[in-house]
Amino acid sequence: MEFATGALGTLLPKLAQLLKDEYNLPKSVKKDIDFLMRELESSCAALCKVGEVPPEQRDKQVKIWARDIRELSYDMEDIVDKFLVRIEGPDPPSKRSFIRFIKKMRRMVSKGKTRHQIAEEIKDIKECVKDIAERRYRYNIDTIYPATTTIDPRVRALYTKATDLVGIDKAREEVIKMLTEGDAMSTQQQRIVSIVGFGVSWHLLSRNPDLKKFLKDMLYELDKGVYENIHSRTLDEKQLIDLVQEFLINKRGGWKSTPKFKAHESTLLNMEKAFYMKLREKHQNEQVVAHWYFIVVDDIWEVSSWKAIRLALDDNNLGSKIIITTRKTDVAEQVSRSYKIKPLLPESSKELFYGRIFGSEDNCPRNFVEVSKNILKQCGGVPLAIITMSSLLANKLHDITEWNKVCDSIGSGNISSDDDMNNMRKILSLSYYDLPPHLKTCLLYLSVFPEDYDIQKDYLIWRWIAESFIQSHGYSDHLFELGESYFNELINRNLIQPLKDEYSANVRGCRVHDMVLDLICSMSIEENFVTISSDTEKNISPGTMLRRLSLKNNNWPTTSMSHLRSLAVSSRGVVSSMPSLSSFHVLRVLHLEGCCLKDLKFSVGNLIHLRYLGLVNTDLDELPVGIEKLQFLQALKVSGKLWLSCLPSTIFGLRQLMCIDGIECYPRQGNQLRNLASLQVLRALHLGEESTSAVEELGHLTQLRKLEIWIHQQMGQSLCDALIKSLCNLRELQGLNITQLKPSNFEWENWKPSPNLRTLSLLVNSSLPKWITPASVPLISELALYNVSKVGPEDIQVLGMLPALCRLDLCAESGNVERPWPRSVVSADTFPCATRCQFFQVVTVPSMFPRGAMPRVIELKLCLRSRDFFSDGIFDFDDLSIGHLPSLRSVVVDIHTSPSSEEVTKIKEALRHAARVHPNNPFIDIRYDDD
Repeated sequence: MEFATGALGTLLPKLAQLLKDEYNLPKSVKKDIDFLMRELESSCAALCKVGEVPPEQRDKQVKIWARDIRELSYDMEDIVDKFLVRIEGPDPPSKRSFIRFIKKMRRMVSKGKTRHQIAEEIKDIKECVKDIAERRYRYNIDTIYPATTTIDPRVRALYTKATDLVGIDKAREEVIKMLTEGDAMSTQQQRIVSIVGFGVSWHLLSRNPDLKKFLKDMLYELDKGVYENIHSRTLDEKQLIDLVQEFLINKRGGWKSTPKFKAHESTLLNMEKAFYMKLREKHQNEQVVAHWYFIVVDDIWEVSSWKAIRLALDDNNLGSKIIITTRKTDVAEQVSRSYKIKPLLPESSKELFYGRIFGSEDNCPRNFVEVSKNILKQCGGVPLAIITMSSLLANKLHDITEWNKVCDSIGSGNISSDDDMNNMRKILSLSYYDLPPHLKTCLLYLSVFPEDYDIQKDYLIWRWIAESFIQSHGYSDHLFELGESYFNELINRNLIQPLKDEYSANVRGCRVHDMVLDLICSMSIEENFVTISSDTEKNISPGTMLRRLSLKNNNWPTTSMSHLRSLAVSSRGVVSSMPSLSSFHVLRVLHLEGCCLKDLKFSVGNLIHLRYLGLVNTDLDELPVGIEKLQFLQALKVSGKLWLSCLPSTIFGLRQLMCIDGIECYPRQGNQLRNLASLQVLRALHLGEESTSAVEELGHLTQLRKLEIWIHQQMGQSLCDALIKSLCNLRELQGLNITQLKPSNFEWENWKPSPNLRTLSLLVNSSLPKWITPASVPLISELALYNVSKVGPEDIQVLGMLPALCRLDLCAESGNVERPWPRSVVSADTFPCATRCQFFQVVTVPSMFPRGAMPRVIELKLCLRSRDFFSDGIFDFDDLSIGHLPSLRSVVVDIHTSPSSEEVTKIKEALRHAARVHPNNPFIDIRYDDD
């Protein structure tokens, strides 16, 4: 499903099935369906065109037409889905599931009453479609194209005085350093630097570069005399590239200043003027014989565009400089040196904000200080946002009430639409309109989340799936992995801010900048994509049907809920006034967070269309009544008290479930875990005395990607072998965490892990398994191994060679501490990506990891014996030096010590000295364990 086309993307395939003979529909009904198919396909194409046109360029009649056809598509899909439910629920997902659906539908429509009902509804829909089609032709909607904007809303920024620029000194110097640093030989080579990130506020109006025009513009600017008539000449791209190369290689003369070029239009920005002037100062006294050039290519949107432009910029080994700017990370990564735009520092943000309004911070009235701080916080250090807010507020100096209104409205889409605010939204919307249709839909959906909310990636993707925003293009496609690619692309385009785990490269979620949130909220409200409760009655026009509702306060709208598809509630008090769930006839997504539900009669049995159920940090201590009736349920995500509750046995009949996350699953004899063959996430599976059959059935869940197991009993050898055999079948597995409350004798050497494995936590009870090698687990980034016997230097070397390893917890059995190793037990190329390494019961000192190893380690936990530093010990205090570990921020040391306090004091002082002389001055935490 795509925002621009409503539900047409998922509706049209369903209508196509109704034309088949299996349904035994009357010819007149088939004729009507055929008419609907043709009209809706044509309307879908027209809607795609309309979706490319910014709202301010659309005629009001066109907006109404687009709204009506989208609303009709939702109503039509609701009708089809109701029929689907009436035929005894869905079959397990497979290639043949729709065939079984057709057979059941055929039995249903053979009844005269049902056939008549279908005919009447199709007839009513046909009349609506005919009316909408007539208006489409009347308004010439098929001829609509985005207009060319004649005035760039960013143009004023191009003429800002260099002395008025704020907070660029450090960034400018860093980019200049990238362009100029190195020895004499390297500085003669061509240098290319990319500048990337949200906050590069100068972006293109065209997203499809005309390479011929770009190359002609470049030649004209290089030599206006020679290329005076270049724009009138007919030359292909290769000829133009050859001309540029010839000029740049063969031109002789003095130092040549080359203006900046855009991939689409020519413009020169003040920050880049500063770069240019700095470089000119650097070379003004040099005796330059041959020609070198300095070119800025601004706002490149596609890798292919840069590759084509790059062909023309030949390296003449004269130290030429090139800067490219982009908002897309994949473009920036095409060159070796890249500068990521950083938010302004707080002091620079204040200077820019207060300077534009009051002249300086000192002139800010005392009663405006607090609201100013809140507004600056929401601007997040983005110059475009700060300038826009300050311009908006500059005319409201005597009315703090207006300031408070603006502050409260940021992120809601309800900020007053003056020229400055509209200009900022237009600038931000350039990136939105560059998105493909499916990403526009996914981005707009983020408007359902509150301001400054940490959006968990997994929660979000399951909701996208439940909303049908993610459509499989082939049987082998995995919806969740497609969703991850959508999520990553939004990060790549710098439209969302990634939230990463502290010690790994894994992205666990995202945030939306307040100004982007304001943009998508305003667009969602205008197009009735999402209704936001911060001002529900104001946002709901008469006759509007609610499709998606986000309640962020206690205001429950009075509008009918019968057409609501998605409901997200993040307010504790609002649930008490919530209408009965029986009124939510077509609800697909229900997410309740922080709500008080325990005292309510909370039953979900009537929500027969529900695909996603999220109960996060509620006061429920058991699942709501009727969950076993949700035959379409795909994802169940819970947290809070529900973590301690158990899934009812009836849950094993929900064959479309793909995710069970946050609740204890205790399969017992006859529960048939194998029925949940679509499961991709299972957290957590509990195995006890009554669930031994589940060990074998687990092997049938071949789609599992993430699995958490708690073992409550000591398993016999046959049961241990059966579990390992089942795990061998899970070839899609990416994450496995097994907790043994009663240790069993698992022979992990016999397990063949999935090559997709990324996280693993095991109680080993043996030596390091032989399959832990770069070849067997090349993608593993988080590894926790407990009670490993006989850990030796060769084991540390093997672990250090895992190419993607970011986090390591290695805990040896207690006797291993008696086996100290010599210095430099691993090679200098080990642990290249590791950021946290913890060694328990494994004697380790910093000198065991030579210079070059662990270049990114931030947190390091070591284990040492005090006696190894005295008498005939194998170490001295130099072995505690940490200067060769450049990224260290924290060091934890477990000292296995004898009672001698003098020895401990000397070791502590040596460790603290090592920390004091380290450039990062890392935190040292020293702990003791008596020998």
